[in-house]
Amino acid sequence: MNKQLLTLALSAVFFISSSTAFAEDEHDHDNDGHHETHQHVTEAEHDEHDHAAEANMKSSDHSAHEHDEQEGEKHDDHKGEAHGADEHGEHDESGVSLSVSQTRLADIQVQVLEPRKMDYQVYAPGEIKANGYTNYLVSPRVESVVLKRHVTLGEHVEKGQDLVTLFSETVADAQAAYRVAQAEWQRVKLLGRKTVGDKRYITARSEFEASLGKLTAFGLSEQAIKELPKKKSTVLGVYTLTASTSGAVLSDDFHQGQLVAAGGTLMEVADEQELWVEARISPQKTLQLPEGTQALVKVAEGTFQARVAQEAHIIDQDSRTRVIRLLVDNSAHRLHPGMFADVFFQFKTDAPVLAVTEDALMRSADGDWTVFVEHEAGKFESQEIELGRSLGQWREIIGLEAGTRVVTKGAFFVASQIAKGGFDPHNH
Repeated sequence: MNKQLLTLALSAVFFISSSTAFAEDEHDHDNDGHHETHQHVTEAEHDEHDHAAEANMKSSDHSAHEHDEQEGEKHDDHKGEAHGADEHGEHDESGVSLSVSQTRLADIQVQVLEPRKMDYQVYAPGEIKANGYTNYLVSPRVESVVLKRHVTLGEHVEKGQDLVTLFSETVADAQAAYRVAQAEWQRVKLLGRKTVGDKRYITARSEFEASLGKLTAFGLSEQAIKELPKKKSTVLGVYTLTASTSGAVLSDDFHQGQLVAAGGTLMEVADEQELWVEARISPQKTLQLPEGTQALVKVAEGTFQARVAQEAHIIDQDSRTRVIRLLVDNSAHRLHPGMFADVFFQFKTDAPVLAVTEDALMRSADGDWTVFVEHEAGKFESQEIELGRSLGQWREIIGLEAGTRVVTKGAFFVASQIAKGGFDPHNH
């Protein structure tokens, strides 16, 4: 029994072992097959990948070829555009070539430089003023009261003509002292120096001369002083101021009965035969105006000849200008102080010079003065120059030869062409 059980158990173990080995063999066989299948699929996929890469390389070569052809076409188009730009101007850093249409549109004008003697004018605003050397102020020398006026504003007066009568206590005292001194001097002079002695003689003469001088200083005329001793009934203190010279009354700002302080202005009388013209020039302007320089003075519709008389050596503090004084003949009495005038100074150069208008001058990037020179038709180049004298609307230039063709109008357009890289006025 026990043997039978042992035999059955061994048979079962062998059966189980055999089954397990068989199962493992089947599993290994399946794995080998699967590996061979996977290897076959991988090789196929690799072949397909190589084929696709080769196709992509061919496609890339084709695209590169097309790109090169397109770039070549663009380059050709660019060359064509550059060629077309020649019609509207070429430029470089110092010059530019302009087409005929550009030159005409910008109104560019060119002038050949030729040396010549310049006859030119320089303008300055001015004002007609009374001649300060021939006019005078009518003024009481002591405090006085106005009793009567004898002339009116604008009236022409003659030398010695009565202007205004005044009263002053100080003048009354001086007149009384003069009468006494004059009478004493007449007696002493009649008796003689030997009779009266040196002291009395000198004292009488000195007192008379002092009293005479005081009345003269107060403004009494020589005739009025002479008549003072003769007119015993004359009210002392009343005196009349007369015209020292012929002229016109320019101002009379006073009233009868007015108390006027010593030195106060009653009237201004001016000889208008020759008047001043004060011209004002910027102090920065270099302009030589020696005495005698000729000028034209335009006032309203009239034109008058004038000449420089003098120049102030200081700058006017109010207008910050340089004052030039001229003399103008006014014998026809057409000019009057206070009128505004346009002054044109007349000049001529002694020798021929090269000059251009101010519009032809331009500043370079470094601040130097330049002009644009046309070496060939339509081709302009910047040329540095030095500035000489200011000749009115012209300016003397140094650094160019006679015969050079210079842009005198439209220089700004040429400069903009160079600065902006060939700006096209047609907006092309």
